[in-house]
This record gives sequence, C-alpha cells and structure tokens, in this order.
Amino acid sequence: MGKYEILRRRLELELNDIDLELAVPASEGELALVHAPPYIEAIFQGSLTDKAQREIGFNWSPGMVERARGSVGATICASRTSIEEGVSCNLAGGTHHAYPNKGSGFCVFNDVAVATRLMQAEWSRHTKTTFNIAIIDLDVHQGNGTAKIFENDDSVFTLSIHAEKNFPFRKEISSLDVALPDGCGDDLYMNALERALHEIDMQFQPQMLFYLAGADPHEGDRLGRMNLTFDGLESRDRRVFDWAYKKRLPLAMVMAGGYGKNIEDTVQVQINTLSVARQYWQHWQNREL
Repeated sequence: MGKYEILRRRLELELNDIDLELAVPASEGELALVHAPPYIEAIFQGSLTDKAQREIGFNWSPGMVERARGSVGATICASRTSIEEGVSCNLAGGTHHAYPNKGSGFCVFNDVAVATRLMQAEWSRHTKTTFNIAIIDLDVHQGNGTAKIFENDDSVFTLSIHAEKNFPFRKEISSLDVALPDGCGDDLYMNALERALHEIDMQFQPQMLFYLAGADPHEGDRLGRMNLTFDGLESRDRRVFDWAYKKRLPLAMVMAGGYGKNIEDTVQVQINTLSVARQYWQHWQNREL
C-alpha cells in the first residue's frame, strides 16, 4: 500500500507539471453499471461474509469502502479527461479481478469495467451510437474479472498478456489472451505485444483505450515471476501509447499491480510509465504526427 504515497510524492518532485486531482468517489448508481446491487450493499454496509473477505484479501472497514469507491471514481475521472485531452491516468486502479457479484485478489470493484460502461452510456446518450472500447491489460496477472464481465460484448475488446502459471489459477476467456512462461524477458514479451496489437487491428476498431500498465512483470517483483527490465517495461509503455496515438484513441491509464521486493523499484517503473504518458499528452496538445 505504501507505493501510492511514494509515487505521489515523487510525482510532485520530479514531474510537477502533471495536474494532480482528487477524484469524486464512485456512486452506487455508477457501480451498479457492472456490479450486482446486493454485492454493492454488502460492501457499503459491511455485511460481507468471512469467506468473501478472504477472497478479496482485505478485512472490511469503512476505509476499505472509501478506497474502493475512490479508485473507481479516479478511473472515471481519468476516462473523461482522456476524451477531452487525449491522455489521463489514475495513480491507482486496475482492479481487474473483481467480478459483478464478488471481489477477489485485492480487488473490490472493477474500476475499468465501471468506467467502460459509463463512457459507453454517456456516448450513447449523446450520439445514439455504440462506443467501442479496447482494454489492454498488461498486469502480470490475467484480468479474469474484466474478461468475464465483457465475455459476450462485441463493443469491448479485452486483451490480457499475463504469466501463464500465475494467479488467477482458473482463467477466464478474454477477447485475446496471451499467456507467457515464467522467466519471460524483454524480447519475448515485446514480440507477444506486437502480435497482440496486430490482432486487435485485424478484429476490432476501438474509439477509446484503457491501459492497465502493471509494474509487476518487472524482474524485481515478488509476485510476477517475469524478468522484464526497466527499459523493457518502458518500451512496452511506449509501444502501447504509440499504437493508441497513431489511431488518435483517447487513452485512460491505470497503474494496476506492483509488488517489488524493493518497493522503490515498483515506483520507478510507474514513474517511467507516467513520464511516457506525459510525453504523449504533450503530443496530443500539439497534435504532432
């Protein structure tokens, strides 16, 4: 949990021209675009069973509820800002293990799924047309909750590039899953990413992108079991941003997982990612080719 405070502090010192805003927590109505009302009520009222709390990984507390709502609200805020300015980011988020009726793996509500549904609803209300959204999930763990939520939805393309043998041990079916072996390094990962982006090009025409920029594929991560370097992860980020920018896709980014043996390594990966995001935000403002 300490990485969030460290990241915020380093941003204020090193990338202090990035606007930092406190997001409005997600409402019950917004959460209900994805999550079952009885589950939302159980979270809000503190009536989760012990089993449900164990699956989430957190004991219930008012602070847990506040944080979960705030994380979803921040992704909603980043979504709207990206549509206006091209690029925006939630400094937390990426809670992709949450299902409509339960949480899992430190994820209470699925922030990207809720924001996706809300952006589609707002777009449809104004244009009466469908809003196609791609979700590129590069956290080291499969985005199983997200995959399940959108499994029968042709307006959302879910890509998950993840460690084959890592959590969750029962995978769901994304639009495209790329399972990589333990010990995967920079070259294998980048080749897999290139093929996956090409596959999206062949199958789908998004109008917006959510990017889960997990730091946990880093070689110093306790839970990742991959061996990507700082340079490899920065190349990954640049490739995703470049792919989105060439298509002029608004990109809303969330930081997703990161569990470094040295927490400063996780934060450094995220600082590098945000530096890339900042550069592409500048491209958007200048409309550079």
